Amino acid sequence: MKRVFLIVLDSFGIGEMEDAAEYGDKGTNTIGSVSSSSYFQVPNLKKLGLFNIEGVECQKKEPVDAPMACVARMKEASKGKDTTIGHWEIAGMISENPLPTYPNGFPKEVLEEFSRLTGRGVLCNKPYSGTEVIKDYGEEHMRTGDLIVYTSADSVFQIAAHEEVVPLESLYEYCTMARELLQGEHGVGRVIARPFVGTAGSFTRTPNRHDYSLLPPKTTMLDQLKDAGKAVIAVGKIKDIFAGKGITEFTYTKGNAEGIEKTLEYLDKDFEGLCFVNLVDYDMLYGHRNDIEGYAKALAYFDEKLPMILDKLREDDVLIITADHGCDPGYTVTTDHSREHTPMLMYGKNIKPVNLGTRDTFADIAATVLDYLGVKQEVAGQSML
Repeated sequence: MKRVFLIVLDSFGIGEMEDAAEYGDKGTNTIGSVSSSSYFQVPNLKKLGLFNIEGVECQKKEPVDAPMACVARMKEASKGKDTTIGHWEIAGMISENPLPTYPNGFPKEVLEEFSRLTGRGVLCNKPYSGTEVIKDYGEEHMRTGDLIVYTSADSVFQIAAHEEVVPLESLYEYCTMARELLQGEHGVGRVIARPFVGTAGSFTRTPNRHDYSLLPPKTTMLDQLKDAGKAVIAVGKIKDIFAGKGITEFTYTKGNAEGIEKTLEYLDKDFEGLCFVNLVDYDMLYGHRNDIEGYAKALAYFDEKLPMILDKLREDDVLIITADHGCDPGYTVTTDHSREHTPMLMYGKNIKPVNLGTRDTFADIAATVLDYLGVKQEVAGQSML
């Protein structure tokens, strides 16, 4: 019974890609910034071979003589640097065209139709930090009931609302309306519910965020695995990223700690197929907030739990650790995602620990998973087996 556990450390980039300047990300290096913290202690990732990956430049870089895992540096072949595009490519779908972004806010006709559907007005409508937008517009939102709509450098339509003003069920319903509205020309990658609580001067976001992604327009490895009768288990926001397509079982989580616990639980269960995990805190709580110390602590926490994951792997299991893009917390020009290479660490009792250099696409992960699970590949990428 073969199982693959694919863990995405959301935004854990390992250095700018060659075209980073085209995205305004020249000089970005998430691992480089995070390694400047005294909390950056990752002895188990080091043993697997994190510092042996080609091109990794950071403080405390200490390659090991005999890495435990097969390692590679991954390039993104798609046009973009966001969660949706990155995960779709990991799953074997390369996006030739970037998803639409709105540096000047959303068009009038889009917001007028959104207001008509929801019966509520709109505040903000410009790129904004998620924590700053509720600080600046939260009080007016509570007074008027108008929804705070904002975006970022990524292809997102974000709706912030206070849980006492707009019940969660209503906010999720508004997001569903927005998702149905934003198709075609205005088909943003994600509509995101951003609930918050508190009073003026002390508003805080809650863990009840939900993402509503576009339906992947092409076949992914998830579709292929499901069609072949394999399990496709989604942990964290994976279900939302793929709009539920190709998934047989899912569980949401409220942070990295719960995501790791759910992964440990699935390691004890019998199934044949893929357990696809997203650990979002690196991106959501630390990268976007330029919080180097918090990012380092979160990586150290995962590293601390890693031996428990490795100990539970069975004879025919494979563990793959990777990322979907960068979000350099030390890059103060912007708080948005960064166009970076990502790591790939593949470990299993039957996996030879070789260095595969730099790969041309994240999709090689999808090809490898399908190859290992015995499903004929119909997606992009080349197997690394």
